[in-house]
Amino acid sequence: MQTAGKLMKVFLTRRIPPEGMKILSTAGVCEVSLWDSDEPVPREELLKGVQGAHGLLCLLSDKIDAEVLDAAGPNLKVISTLSVGFDHLALDEIKKRGIRVGYTPDVLTDATAELTVALLLATARRLPEGVEEVKNGGWSSWKPLWLCGYGLSGSTVGVIGLGRIGMAIARRLMPFGVKRLLYSGRTAKAHAAEVNGEFGLHIFDYLFPLFPLYSSDFIVVSCSLTPETQGLCDKAFFSKMKNTAVFVNSSRGAVVNQEDLYEALSSGQIAAAGLDVTTPEPLPTNHPLLTLKNCVVLPHIGSATYSTRGIMAALSAQNLLGGLQGTDMPSELTY
Repeated sequence: MQTAGKLMKVFLTRRIPPEGMKILSTAGVCEVSLWDSDEPVPREELLKGVQGAHGLLCLLSDKIDAEVLDAAGPNLKVISTLSVGFDHLALDEIKKRGIRVGYTPDVLTDATAELTVALLLATARRLPEGVEEVKNGGWSSWKPLWLCGYGLSGSTVGVIGLGRIGMAIARRLMPFGVKRLLYSGRTAKAHAAEVNGEFGLHIFDYLFPLFPLYSSDFIVVSCSLTPETQGLCDKAFFSKMKNTAVFVNSSRGAVVNQEDLYEALSSGQIAAAGLDVTTPEPLPTNHPLLTLKNCVVLPHIGSATYSTRGIMAALSAQNLLGGLQGTDMPSELTY
């Protein structure tokens, strides 16, 4: 707990929505300093800002490693990340130092699922191409096969990772008339029955060329990033997909080998891809994927609704305060 009359120092690596700032400013237990920008904090400013901090509120784009922890020093009690992902945190080092970690699961599930479905539809029905053709004068008349894409009705959809977000995506896709929903993961999920989900094989098993997932018309990636899923979607993966299949990733960029994806798209191995996540982020404007009409890339906006971001900010602030005061945190990461 804080000593009498002395506020604990917290550092925020970015401006956050007002819902979170209000909670911190009215709590009366901490003195807030922040990198007052919408852009990421430069590394040197991060190392300077955390010095002597009791709490750190960070974003997915902030690499919190041993160097940052050393710069913060022994006062650091809690790290609260405004994200559901935590692969930017050096958890082994953090655990070693007894620092608690808060994150924001669940609250962004619906927004991310909605965005994933929107991205799938935009990619499959070639909406960005259509908009561009209207703008550049390419729309001359109605043509029977012009800008034809692929529909969900009667299709087979494969979901890699049927966790909270994967399940929310599946629920939203079924009313479009999806005929069959396949999923893969570490284990079969009881809740898959709600969407008549059929468990394929272990997500990491490359030994089965007839893995039913590859019969999918659409494959949606919604798994977490782990050492096992790093580069999971590679040349071998894409080579098993149908050449009419659409691939969508709204999980983490590093799950996909982007060079192999480019080759699969440019060669016609698969029909199209939609990405809300890339490696790196932002994706350089001269990246080969951005030259392809059959690749739709969004700037990691899965959770970007005003409501969701506000709730995330509030939860991050509450996690931070709980860690500072040694009380319960609404969403504490156990690791």
